[in-house]
Amino acid sequence: MTDESRGIGGTVGPPWSVDVLADLHAGVLDEREAADLWPLVNADPEALAIIEALEATTADLAELANEPVAPMPAEYAARIDAALAAEMRATPAFQGASEGQQEQVAPVVDLAAARRRRNKRIGWGAGIATVAAAAIAAVAIVVPTSREPDSGNIAQPAPSAPSGPSVGGDGGGADALVGKAIGVRDFGSLKTEERLDACVAAAGLDADVRPEGIRPVNVAGKDGVMVIYTTGKLAQFRIVAFGADCGPGNPAVLFDKIIGQK
Repeated sequence: MTDESRGIGGTVGPPWSVDVLADLHAGVLDEREAADLWPLVNADPEALAIIEALEATTADLAELANEPVAPMPAEYAARIDAALAAEMRATPAFQGASEGQQEQVAPVVDLAAARRRRNKRIGWGAGIATVAAAAIAAVAIVVPTSREPDSGNIAQPAPSAPSGPSVGGDGGGADALVGKAIGVRDFGSLKTEERLDACVAAAGLDADVRPEGIRPVNVAGKDGVMVIYTTGKLAQFRIVAFGADCGPGNPAVLFDKIIGQK
């Protein structure tokens, strides 16, 4: 950070360091520091104005990924294809290939199509990683860990602990997690966005409203997924946590609370 006069460890408060507020908004401070600073920021209109500007900037940058991109002009794509073909012909591996081997050059990718594929991978990357982890855990449960020669009993593995940071049964402490959860889409034990949408609909919420962040939490020992929504008010969020058993007709809401400026 560039402003060293009022960073963490220095003066924290009005006049606020933009660097400190940016770190707080980005979620790079530890949970204790964030929990101490948010009440001070929420009580200071100038600090809230900076937080609002940071949120607006983050939202604008996120929307850039959805902006349409014009396809590359055909003449430039053809030139690049020709250059790649010439480069391939100049390589020793290509020169030593048999005469009957057909030259193959990958076509230039349309930038708009590449961006759409990239966005899809980003949106589902966390879910795919979670599914893979769940598959490994399922194999560990099915395969017996030990078996005595003279006994038909199979040792049972210990149940897995809830994932994610711990919060109180009423959502106490969840406000300190908001900064690090903004922009995150980790469906945790729910695994997929469709499963979460079913939970949201069962709770009477609009599944078409895109959350600001999704992350696993441990709610008083129960495995859950915390979903963060904006409320239309500056620096105020609605946090709803769903249990791992939620689904159609069963919202399994662990807590539902408003944090930030009232």
